[in-house]
Amino acid sequence: MPISHTGIKTTPALHQATVAWYEAALAPVGYRKIVDFQDGLVVGFGDGSGIPDWWVSSAAAVLQGREPEEGAAEVAKILGTHTAFLAKDREAVDAFYEAALAAGGKTNGAPGVRERYSPTYYAAFVLDPAGNNIEVVSTVAV
Repeated sequence: MPISHTGIKTTPALHQATVAWYEAALAPVGYRKIVDFQDGLVVGFGDGSGIPDWWVSSAAAVLQGREPEEGAAEVAKILGTHTAFLAKDREAVDAFYEAALAAGGKTNGAPGVRERYSPTYYAAFVLDPAGNNIEVVSTVAV
């Protein structure tokens, strides 16, 4: 069964910068901001072919109505996610990497073949402003 949607959460202080980073970094692979809720605290991205399938949510949205002590524990759980986006080709992987770094991301693995996964697994990894490990991969043979 395919994944319907997924997403990450950010701290309130990094939310706006993280959304802006994804807008810039994911443009080369055809993803864009499609919708937002709760005054921009929950943002849905997609390729425009249907409903958003990837979300960036602020912990402020997730934690509404909770006591501060509960909130601190929940915020501690939200960091350090990994998401991989499928690209149409290696050029799109390279373009993502360049755009992501230019937008302020930090390298976590330059574009290249990852033979441990498969001979055609070409991927790049970048840490977004909130520390999430974002991968863009193409498995198209050259």
